[in-house]
Amino acid sequence: MEPRWLIAARAFLGLREIPGKATAPVIARWLRELKAWWADDETPWCGTFVAAVLEGEGIKRPKHWYRAKAWIDWGDHLREPAAGAVVILDRKGGGHVGFVVGNDEAGRLMVLGGNQGNAVTVAPFDRARVLGYRWP
Repeated sequence: MEPRWLIAARAFLGLREIPGKATAPVIARWLRELKAWWADDETPWCGTFVAAVLEGEGIKRPKHWYRAKAWIDWGDHLREPAAGAVVILDRKGGGHVGFVVGNDEAGRLMVLGGNQGNAVTVAPFDRARVLGYRWP
């Protein structure tokens, strides 16, 4: 059985940002509820997605939830991935954060995350990019 926050996250699969000046209403609501100082979906929003899902399930977020790499000090450290774990990934110019959902045939980590191709999707990531796994 999947953790409740992963079930909640799956409900947003397919949510897309709106190109240009408009902002997707759900993302705009998350930003208001999280008290972000910005209001657009052009700003990277992977941390916003994870924070909004967890807060919706009554789980506190880190102070700097909007920074993907800030999640590395949140929750409890896991040595290995587990379904529902928050995974922090490295990328050129910053980081990425999402929820572990499994592995693909090639052994890549499958991550349910926001701002993956400008949408909430499940996408494969090379395990070499993993900085850590965290559990609420």
